[in-house]
Amino acid sequence: MTTQEMTAPRRRSFVVGSVYLFERLLPDPFVIAVGLTFAVAVAALLFAPKGDLVTVVTSWYAGLFGIIGFAFQMIMILVTGHALAHAPIVQRGLKSLVATVSTPNQAVVLTFLIAAGASWLNWGFGLVVGAILAREVAKRIHLDFGWLVAAAYSGWVIWASGPSSSIALSQATHGNALNIVEKLTGQLLPFGETVFTTFNLVPTILVVILLPIVFVLLKPREDEITAFVPLAEDPTAASAAATKLTGTFADKANRAGIVSLFLVLLGLSYLGFSWTSKGANFDANTVILVLLIFGVALHGTPAAYSEAMKNAAKQAGSMILQYPIYGGIMGIMDTTGLAAMISKFFVAIATAHTLPFWTYFASLFITFLVPSGGGHWAVQGPFAIPAAVELHASIPAVTMSVAMGEQVSNMMQPFWALPVVAMAGIGIQRVLGFTVVTFSVAGIVYGAALLILA
Repeated sequence: MTTQEMTAPRRRSFVVGSVYLFERLLPDPFVIAVGLTFAVAVAALLFAPKGDLVTVVTSWYAGLFGIIGFAFQMIMILVTGHALAHAPIVQRGLKSLVATVSTPNQAVVLTFLIAAGASWLNWGFGLVVGAILAREVAKRIHLDFGWLVAAAYSGWVIWASGPSSSIALSQATHGNALNIVEKLTGQLLPFGETVFTTFNLVPTILVVILLPIVFVLLKPREDEITAFVPLAEDPTAASAAATKLTGTFADKANRAGIVSLFLVLLGLSYLGFSWTSKGANFDANTVILVLLIFGVALHGTPAAYSEAMKNAAKQAGSMILQYPIYGGIMGIMDTTGLAAMISKFFVAIATAHTLPFWTYFASLFITFLVPSGGGHWAVQGPFAIPAAVELHASIPAVTMSVAMGEQVSNMMQPFWALPVVAMAGIGIQRVLGFTVVTFSVAGIVYGAALLILA
């Protein structure tokens, strides 16, 4: 019996455990957010120095609406990335890449690498590209679809180490509601101190090298394969298109490329003026603008881009619902002094050198309760950064350690896997059965990097 055959029963056992844990024990993320609000409010009332009822309620209200601007920025990053991934030229490019593979191993490696590259550039773009690519590959090659989708989703394990990281972006953006570093120190953290650092780039590159090898080793046996089942076409799309009036002034305006061209030139002009006078700088608004420009340009007409954005907006519902709730949690923790109390615990157990690792370790667990990068930062940032200031630890390393823990634990947190498996058309339990390995490999690599390089 081969090693792969010996490990197969254990892998199936883990899939069963994943189904029970994630689908039967964990409620909807919105319910978790409300439950966490209750827990934080009670903790503040019992232990925080300013934990009276009036302060808890008013700080919750202030935080609830204080995060709205940031929440909309993150939603725009998701939907503009989603729309870009559905541009015709991008779709044709993906199909051309699929045509180059002929074996399951080639397919899984290519799918992971493309999904990882797209995710590093933009997390919304990467989620969609991975799902689309997996479907296109599975139409051509006989392989296990769960294994392939898991590889596509595993490419997302580096998203928070890239330029669309909500945590890194918020700390680079002046006046951002979640720029905790600026609030405490008066300083911004440009990408040169967070994303483009040795302690972030080295583990990210190692993960991109190691995971394709790991997935090739995890290839299911022939008798274990779950084949791809094509999704039925949406009948409403065709009927809606058929009812549109053609040849009218409105139709011609909707399809006028000059409208898109004007918007693209306007955006490029701003970037040119801004980067010429101030130097190239990426904050949340700049990333959104770049994605918008490329999306509008590649779709060609206003009607095409508008339709792509409408479809993308369907993926943002959970974010719209949850971000304000986590803003309320941040408000309670910050105003009542609860965050300061938690930071003292980390000060007590850590040194300046080990604080990034302990922050990362805590982030791994917090992600299971707060599966959104921005919402996660709203909960952990208020006590992680004060601890870094008190210990004179590296604030950029502590900041990115939260982001690293977030992206690694997402491999076992179904919140972001759900839109991927929905677009691909497969049950989540089989995908999680593979991504636990991604969680383990990436978890070790990023944790070691924080101890050695940060």
